[in-house]
Amino acid sequence: MSRRAHSPSPPSSPRLSKRPRLEIEPLTPEDYKNGVVLAPMVRSGALPTRLYSLKHGASLVWGPETVDKAILHTQRVVDPVTGVVSYVGKSKAIFTTHPIEKPYLIYQIGSADPELAVQAAKAVVQDVAGFDLNCGCPKPFSTHSGMGAALLTNPDLLCSILTALREAMPPEISISAKIRLLPSQEETLKLVERIVNTGVNALTVHCRTRNMRKREPALIGRLREIVDFVEGMGRGIAVLENGDCEGYHDALRIRKTTGAHSVMIATAAESNPTCFSPTPLTDLETTFIPNYIRLCKYLNNHWSSTKFCTSQFKGAHVNASRADLKGMRDAIMHAKSYDDMEPRVAPWTGEEEFKKIVEAIEARDGRRGRVQVLTLTDAAESAQLSASETQSDASQTSTQSSTGDAAGLVTPPIGKPDPSVMNAPLAPANEARMPLPAMLTGDLSTPTPTPTRAVVGAASLA
Repeated sequence: MSRRAHSPSPPSSPRLSKRPRLEIEPLTPEDYKNGVVLAPMVRSGALPTRLYSLKHGASLVWGPETVDKAILHTQRVVDPVTGVVSYVGKSKAIFTTHPIEKPYLIYQIGSADPELAVQAAKAVVQDVAGFDLNCGCPKPFSTHSGMGAALLTNPDLLCSILTALREAMPPEISISAKIRLLPSQEETLKLVERIVNTGVNALTVHCRTRNMRKREPALIGRLREIVDFVEGMGRGIAVLENGDCEGYHDALRIRKTTGAHSVMIATAAESNPTCFSPTPLTDLETTFIPNYIRLCKYLNNHWSSTKFCTSQFKGAHVNASRADLKGMRDAIMHAKSYDDMEPRVAPWTGEEEFKKIVEAIEARDGRRGRVQVLTLTDAAESAQLSASETQSDASQTSTQSSTGDAAGLVTPPIGKPDPSVMNAPLAPANEARMPLPAMLTGDLSTPTPTPTRAVVGAASLA
């Protein structure tokens, strides 16, 4: 961590740190519903990435997993210029945050000890809205000493940590857990039942087993039964899906498939933190990365962290030239400090960029769940409206055809597109080219009966 002097601002300086903190209601299970959220990601889930995720529509943001013992030996330092809160260890900041994200920030704890988990939570409770227990990370840095996915095979310890956190934390502090699927559905449901009974507000299910990696497709088909099971318990807690969500539009598809109350995005957000928006930025090398670097410098984010995050960013290329793309990538790869990036990102307008983020977050007025994503009810109504409008247009077309249209033109159907089929192939250009279902035309054919296995066997013997 670079050592910028933490000196107070001059009395006349209109610094952002003087903004009043947002007074927003505590997190409830409802705040976890009807949204898209940023997943906990080690290194990639840095403060600047979380702030941009909130600006572009993330309902909530998870901080990167922090091991309980690591945060216990830190000193809380507030930058008087920016307001950034850093928990500084012996050589670097272990965790950084800012008051503007507090109402939306979930701090994820890595722990295998109820007492240590409570101590870690108490150390940072003044700067977060809730705590999440990591019960799903399969990486060695998390599973050592029984943390992360190792807790899945030790449900007694897992639930004792959640219970200890719930009992020790004030009622306004939310508690949740993030797990992976167990090999069998029966085992998973038993574990889910125990977790729900600890008093959590939300449960995130990464739809992969402990031994699966992200290159393998998530098993989202198993989540519907889990959601129904949790809702049947009558606690009203939120169930979030994690795994293979590509962005705003894809989140609705997953919610319709699984019944999940919200969707958590990891890999797609690591590549493009604006993916929470219906219209994410493209050509990131020119539209996003320069501003990201300016913000990082203003917030005193360590260059190594900034370099890692920007090297992960990639998105669709629409207007940028190949020279612009290659030039920015090469500059990041060879840069050893912010100074090396000056030819590419100057002027350093990080403070103005931060103001825009603050204004966007404050404009939400404390809304969490329904920032961007439609609810399932909205989706159903949209599909119903689209279907009724299509039927109306079809009948109108039929009438025009019967009376005769000199031009022979047909008005294409007009209606709200269903976001769940945004990635489907293009539909026919107009009604005249769209074949009507056999049920409407009356051309129903009698299906050919499928021979039974016994009949097939007899025929083969014959």
